[in-house]
Amino acid sequence: MSSPYPRVLRPPKESFFLLGPRGTGKSTWLRQLFPKARRFDLLDEGLFQSLLADPRLLAGELRTIRPGSWVVLDGVQRLPGLLNEVHRFMEDRRLRFVLCGSSARKLRTSGTNLLAGRAVRRELFPLVPEELGPDFDLARALRFGTLPIVTAAREPAETLTAYAQLYLREEVQAEALVRSLQGFARFLPVAALSHGQVVNAAAIARDCGVARTSVLGYLSILEDTLMTFQVPAFESALRVRERKHPKLYWADAGIVRAVKRQLGPVTVEERGSLFEGWVASLLRAYGSYRGLFETMSYWAPADGAGTEVDFVLERGGRTLAIEAKSSPRYDGAMLRGLRAIAPLPGLARRVLVYTGERRLRTEDGIDVLPVPEFVQEVESGLVWRAS
Repeated sequence: MSSPYPRVLRPPKESFFLLGPRGTGKSTWLRQLFPKARRFDLLDEGLFQSLLADPRLLAGELRTIRPGSWVVLDGVQRLPGLLNEVHRFMEDRRLRFVLCGSSARKLRTSGTNLLAGRAVRRELFPLVPEELGPDFDLARALRFGTLPIVTAAREPAETLTAYAQLYLREEVQAEALVRSLQGFARFLPVAALSHGQVVNAAAIARDCGVARTSVLGYLSILEDTLMTFQVPAFESALRVRERKHPKLYWADAGIVRAVKRQLGPVTVEERGSLFEGWVASLLRAYGSYRGLFETMSYWAPADGAGTEVDFVLERGGRTLAIEAKSSPRYDGAMLRGLRAIAPLPGLARRVLVYTGERRLRTEDGIDVLPVPEFVQEVESGLVWRAS
């Protein structure tokens, strides 16, 4: 089924890895962009079993393809050993490959041939407002997320529940990523409570009743299967002691709420972290799609309670500080972190994004942006522009 929403991502002209969480529409996007490519769907159990028994079958088919043609290998993480053949046919017949998957774990940990840099990496994220157009609704995005399979569903809550179960069954259990599926299942809702929080493996281990070393392994699995990402702490030149532990974000609000088994209306308690996570995902998508930044981190003095800047973007020696607040009402107290980071060398701009309707600028140069205006500036890259 084709997607009604055109995607921002543009493919490179040569071979590439395409990664993204399940349900982001990778296969659909590939069918639209590469309609004439030869496809090998490793999620098809029959094909998977055939190639597992005799990987040389792939080479036999590749020899029939005209040099320079595109080939799509979907679900490549299931048989990473096939990349040896991919490498050979890239060299011998100049075939161009799209290597699509929902996990980077086996590609990275099994001694896999990663094509010696001959294939770049691209990622597909949940839908962003630019793609959804007039269908974008922030309240719905915070409640159900923006995975294409959920956006198109008549019953989004049921779809998300099934999604979480499918992840456990097919991504984790079937690929034997953990020894104890029961322990991992207990870990998931606890880790979901850490959305937008500094990672505390010891506290998570205590709350879900597993060893701290297991929690560290589980966190790695979530990141490798592209369900979560971590934002490191920013190390500035300011004369303050800063936090060093990263913050954890889930890739989509719907995923994190499904894992928590909490898909009713968004509560006041979770709104702040969901909104911050949505902003993190938006920035991350445009960092990948359009080079919005080179690095993204957060800043917080170790002893400065309540003093934090959610996102510090760096590009070309310049720095952009962004604070996200889910409140529809502007309050000067929201600017505490942005004011504390003002002496940072190379600071190009400070921005507060909130859910209110008025655009403001403070006397000390902080821009207060409603969500629609912030989104437009991120899409265009004008968020870097000093006012």
